[in-house]
This record gives sequence, C-alpha cells and structure tokens, in this order.
Amino acid sequence: QVHVVESGGGLVQAGGSLRLSCAASGNIFSINAMGWYRQAPGKQRELVAQFTSGGSTNYADSVKGRFTISRDNVNNAMYLQMNSLKPEDTAVYYCNVIGYYSRGSFYRTYDTWGQGTQVTVSS
Repeated sequence: QVHVVESGGGLVQAGGSLRLSCAASGNIFSINAMGWYRQAPGKQRELVAQFTSGGSTNYADSVKGRFTISRDNVNNAMYLQMNSLKPEDTAVYYCNVIGYYSRGSFYRTYDTWGQGTQVTVSS
C-alpha cells in the first residue's frame, strides 16, 4: 500500500550538519500529515518536527532554531535539515506519514513508519 523510506543519517561531529530525507511511495491518494520522530537508546520515541493536518509546523523545543523541516508535495517527500548538531541528538530518526491511499474504487487511511536512519553525533 504505502511505503516510507528514510535516508541521510550518519556520523557527524558536534556542530556539524546532516540532511535527512523521507520518501513515501505506493497508491497514495493524499498525505495529510508528515513528521520526523527520534528514539535514543533507553528512551521513548519523541516528536522532532512535523507538518500537521492543519498545515502548520511543530518543532520540539530541543531542536527549535537548529532543525528545519520541509516537504516536496509533488514527489511525496520530506526533509529534515539538522544544523548545529549536539551529542544529545544521537538517535534513530523515523519518518511518519499519514493520509489516504487508493484501493480500487475505495480509499483507506494509512499511518506508515519508515525503518529509521541512525544519526550519531560525536563530541
């Protein structure tokens, strides 16, 4: 139905930058919300940044001013530009996409996660 793939993670020194990409594919009829989440070892998954269904953007307080979320509606893609990275940003970053997909003459909701991409920031 709908598949989501993240890319762009890696190892970077503190103060450096990375750009994550998220690509959604399949029988997508609409994308209503998209977001980036992260999960560090031993911690719960948390919201990093998102486009809400109402069209607004939200950022976690810990990344405001450093991270920027953007999207490409034509290609069903989303990006996360991460600047001034800190060791505490180290985590697996996940992309989440919510919307409707087509199935014959019907439409169904989907809420799909990618497999995650590792971001490691060394001090």
